[in-house]
Formats: sequence, C-alpha cells, structure tokens
Amino acid sequence: MSRSLDLLTANDTVGQHAPSYYAATANRRGQYPQFAGEIRCDVCVIGGGYTGLSAALHLVERGLSVVLLEANRVGWGASGRNGGQVGSGQRTDQMTLESRHGLDHARRLWALGEESKAIVRELIERHSIECDYGHGIIEAVHRPGLVPETREYVDHLLEAYGYDKIKFLDEEKMRHAVASPAYFGGAIDMGAGHLHPLNFALGLAAAAARSGAQIFELSKAESYQETGTGVDITTAEGRVRAKHLVLGCNGYLGRLDRTTASHVMPINNFIIATEPFSESEAEDLIRNNAAVADSKFVINYFRLSADRRLLFGGGENYGYRFPEDIKSFVRKPMLEIFPQLRDARIDYGWGGTLAITTKRMPYFARVAPNVLTATGYSGHGVAMGTLAGRIVAEAICGREERFDIFESLRIPAFPGGDRLRFPLLVLAMTWFSLRDKLGI
Repeated sequence: MSRSLDLLTANDTVGQHAPSYYAATANRRGQYPQFAGEIRCDVCVIGGGYTGLSAALHLVERGLSVVLLEANRVGWGASGRNGGQVGSGQRTDQMTLESRHGLDHARRLWALGEESKAIVRELIERHSIECDYGHGIIEAVHRPGLVPETREYVDHLLEAYGYDKIKFLDEEKMRHAVASPAYFGGAIDMGAGHLHPLNFALGLAAAAARSGAQIFELSKAESYQETGTGVDITTAEGRVRAKHLVLGCNGYLGRLDRTTASHVMPINNFIIATEPFSESEAEDLIRNNAAVADSKFVINYFRLSADRRLLFGGGENYGYRFPEDIKSFVRKPMLEIFPQLRDARIDYGWGGTLAITTKRMPYFARVAPNVLTATGYSGHGVAMGTLAGRIVAEAICGREERFDIFESLRIPAFPGGDRLRFPLLVLAMTWFSLRDKLGI
C-alpha cells in the first residue's frame, strides 16, 4: 500500500513547513489561496515541489494556462527539506549507465544531467532567487578498496565526456578537505553545487505565479478521471478541468496513481543542524564551503549553512513514522564522521520523504494519453526535478524527444507493485545498511 498524506500527519503538520533550519530561514512570500469551485485550464499540475513548480513556470512561459494544486504548502515535501546538493550527472554513475544502455544513450543522459545544473543556476539568476548557492561537492570514500575505483571514474569522466571540473583526492587531500578520520580519498566536483532548498522552491513558485500560473495550496487532489478530451481533477472543494495533467508528487504521491506508485518507493531521510560555528571552526570542518556526500549505500551527506551551521543528513527508515527523537537519531552517524563535535549543540532536527526507483533513475511515463508523470529521483532531485519540469513542458507542447530519453529507460516496477514493495525494500535496505556497517 502506498503512503498517503494522512499517514504523515503524526510527524508533520498539514499546512506548515517542517520545523527545520530551512523553514526558520525561509524567504517568506505569503501563502497561496485554497482551491474551490471549478476552473478550466490547459494543464493541471499536481505537486508544489521542484518538478511541479518548474513545469508550471515553463508551461506558462510557452503561453499555456496552468493550475497547480499543492496539498500543503509550496516546498512542503522533500523539495523544502533535502540536503540541497546540486549534483552532476545522474543518480547512477555513467559507467553503469553505459553498461545498461550503451555509450550513446549514456552520453545523452550525461548531457541532460549537465543541463539540470545549468537550469538551476539560470533560474536563480533570471528570477533573482536568494537561496545561498555555493560551488563544489566532495565525494568521500569510506573504504580504502573503493579509492582506485574513484580515481578511475574521475579519469573516465574526463576521457569519455570531457568533464574536467572534477579532481581526484588522495587520503591526505581528503583529510585536508574534510576533517574526518572516516574517509580514505575521494573526488571534488567544482561543477556541482549546493543551495537552500526551500528558498529555491519558494523562488520558483514566485516566478511561476508572476508569469501567470495559478497556484493553490491546501488543495489536495483526491482523484483524476480521463474524459476523452482531457482530464478532470477532483479536490475536496472543487474540480479542475484540464487538457493535460502533470503528476509531480514524488514521495508524496499516495494512492493518486497506481501505475506511478508501483514504480517508486517513498523512504524517509533525516537531517540535523548544529549551532553556528565561527569562521575558523567551519573552515576546519569542511574547506572552501563544499558540500559532501559519502560512498555508503545509505549515504551520509553534509555541508555548512550560510550562517556556518553543519547541516548533516544521515539515517533512513521505511515505516509510517519518523523517529521520536530525530536529533539523537542523526547525531549518532554525525559523530561517527565528526567525533570532535560531541559537545556541539543540535538546534534543529527534521525528516522528509523522497522517492526511489529500483534502478535509482527517474521514472518518466505517459500513464494515460493526457497524463504525464516524472518522479523517483532517488536523492538526486534538486537539479533533476527542476529539469524534469522543463522536459514535461516540452513534451506537452509537442517536443517529446527528451522525455523519451528517460521514458525509454523502462524503469521496472517494484516486485509486487505498490502492495508488496514495502517489505521487500526493508529487507534490501537492511542488507545494504549491514554491508555499510561491516565495511564489505
């Protein structure tokens, strides 16, 4: 059974952003109205995260009328809670993609990954979005045996893709870049970046609204029905009659679409924010304000905020409840990486729900003639979700070739569809977590 929003109310408050560092430092722009009545439009977009907001913005820029329905607040889901990393390529590495799909298809996917970073920077500049964008992501290798593979991959990106913005780090350089005894080498990618994810989402919403999109909050889409000429979307207070429908719900899809739900699994991830550090203390932890993600399957990811707090993400769970004490839950892996922070105060702790797929690649599909879905970014959604919105807009306007690049990946459904996927995932993730702990 897929998770519904109703099951999240024990951990979250409907209509309020999670009590996170991001919410505390959000650029408030007021609230959007609740939908009621009946309205006709060219496109209805469901979901006020990166995918939905980007789709709405790019559609109205092409002259279409757009209604966006968000069940809570814009950026309420993973788009307002994540680690803020704007990574290169895809969630799956290029060598694996070459093996699965061939070099030509892998190169097209790489080019789209590069565009996804560029579109984030472009939108920030064009719409003057204040979201603390910074440069650089470090991949930190947690096992010595993986270091040669990392060097090989850095070389491969240069030779096969001409990507020269990533540099290999040996153990000495890694210890200089990240003050942790847990890592043995890695790479730093200065073509990647990081940002304040909620402020980026709020900025996208403001840009879409200024351009003519009608955004409605606290307006949960309860169901949709194909009509032959379009799609009718029902909420508790009314109905939207649209020619096209875009599903941009990611981990918060619930039961809205069974086909999409069978291809993605919602999982929970958690972040804490420490007290602020001095400039010298922050620089000693992570040099040059880079973000970090390590090589564990259940990854740790962290960076410094604009006011020099450590934002540390670690730990996952797969049930219907967040841990009772998120701060303690994430503090444990933080101290495994930074034992010197044992006395640091933890000021914020929050969780969110993202969507993964079996292949860790996005799921793009036409689930009906007038219904498109883009989801399952598997932790790589800041840039890729934003690009997905543009690609969905292109497809609706008749340019479908880039949508087809992702749809042709043919991401398989989870075994057992949306009914048995949960227990199978728990078994798999427990095994991978055990491998991380044992170092195998």
